[in-house]
Order: sequence, then structure tokens, then C-alpha cells
Amino acid sequence: MPIHTKANEAGIFDPSELALLGRVYEHLKLHDQSPEARDAIASRIIANYMAGIKDETELVSLSKRPLGR
Repeated sequence: MPIHTKANEAGIFDPSELALLGRVYEHLKLHDQSPEARDAIASRIIANYMAGIKDETELVSLSKRPLGR
């Protein structure tokens, strides 16, 4: 599921935030990934953003790693 779809489902992002999330997603996704792996990336990006990470470079860096539990 593309990040815009996932982010729109949350219903809390404005167009500039969606653009940022989309750029980060495009940077991190790979063409040979499964849909599940892409969903996991989108979820990490959104979770990190909602946790307060607003800097694009930092968001890319942190979203490469699995979420801590």
C-alpha cells in the first residue's frame, strides 16, 4: 500500500506533510520488496513522524531501522 494511502487512512496529515512522507518513502522503498515489506516501511515512517521526527534526513535514517518495542 503506498504511503499516501496509509497516511490518508490516518486522516491527520496536510498536503505538505504527505509530500514529506512520500519523499521519505520513495527514498527507502525498493522495487523488489514485497507489499508487506513496503507496508512496514510506511508504518515506520509514519510512526517516527508522529513521534516528532520532522527533519527529512533524520526521518530517512531512523525509518531504515525496525521500530523498537
